[in-house]
Amino acid sequence: MQWTRSETLALAQQSCTFCYGLGLRPGRSGASTPCNCVFRAVFRACYARFRHCASKEKYISRVSLEANPGRQRKSVWGLKNEEYIADFCLVSRRTLDDYEYRIFNYHFLLGADWKLCCHKLNIDRGTFFHDVYRIQQKLGRTFRELEPHALFPLDEYFNGGGRVKPDEATPFPVKTETAPLAPVIKFPIRRAA
Repeated sequence: MQWTRSETLALAQQSCTFCYGLGLRPGRSGASTPCNCVFRAVFRACYARFRHCASKEKYISRVSLEANPGRQRKSVWGLKNEEYIADFCLVSRRTLDDYEYRIFNYHFLLGADWKLCCHKLNIDRGTFFHDVYRIQQKLGRTFRELEPHALFPLDEYFNGGGRVKPDEATPFPVKTETAPLAPVIKFPIRRAA
């Protein structure tokens, strides 16, 4: 999974003191890694879509027909909004440990504010917000780097398509050969007298 500068630049927070709004910062091995503000932006976008899908009336949900790539190219019917809600919850549950998932459940899924969460979990305000930021970073990275179908970018999740790697674009390499040039026919030129 490679992060591109154009992707991180669009997601980076302009007032970030680590990446200065560029989205990439130098890593330990010398390679650039995405900044934590980018991961939080990915999480916020996915969470906003989750809330939108969860708050929709059930009669508005629609069934979509998706074509599966493959040899037989069978089509599958699906409810994308409900699938996204389930994927969001299940990926979050698998990624977070028990303590982090309790905070995630109270604050993000049940909608409790920080005062109620701090009282329920017996933690102070600073610890709560540090844990929330850590959860957002962890889930943002997971939502973007999930294989084979990531939850982010949202348009690729909901509209299909998916990412195609350059070597997978053409499964069978096609060798193009140039036809040998035909010999040029030269007609004899008559000399004028």
